[in-house]
Amino acid sequence: MYDIYSNARNDLWRFSLGKDGRRKLFTIGLNPSTATKEKSDLTVAKVEGAAQRNGFDGFVMLNLYPVRSTHYNALPVNVDAEAFSENLNHIEALIATEPNPVVWAAWGESVLARDYFLTAAKELIDRLRKYGTSWQHFGSLTNSGHPRHPSRLQYTWTFSELDTSRYAQVLDT
Repeated sequence: MYDIYSNARNDLWRFSLGKDGRRKLFTIGLNPSTATKEKSDLTVAKVEGAAQRNGFDGFVMLNLYPVRSTHYNALPVNVDAEAFSENLNHIEALIATEPNPVVWAAWGESVLARDYFLTAAKELIDRLRKYGTSWQHFGSLTNSGHPRHPSRLQYTWTFSELDTSRYAQVLDT
């Protein structure tokens, strides 16, 4: 089903999942849930649909943290440093290969649930700057200024530029 797939630890960590194309949408959610190389889940299905409806012929689902969980509150409070580091390196390596990368920030308010989510978001914004990354959000930002998660999306929404300088201030509050 998906020709882009990278994982580790007997698939307990998932780094990337998607379909190749000439123009890929890189989407960064919070953490992977149940989608695998062979089957989708609600979030991945919505990401794929949004990508197709907006002129992308491929997509890659990434996450701030690679450890699988059907709910972010079930994740450990303390970060697994190896998982964290390997994930950010994997994301950067993928973005580095793409000319004019478009990244959809799609982690939602739940980014506040773990300090390592916030740290990952800040670090990725900083790391990916050198690749000319176009950061986007879908629909309006939440009341507190965070990009919405795909599980809440409406297909009538559109992509808008995410002002990463302004958003970095939101992450620091």
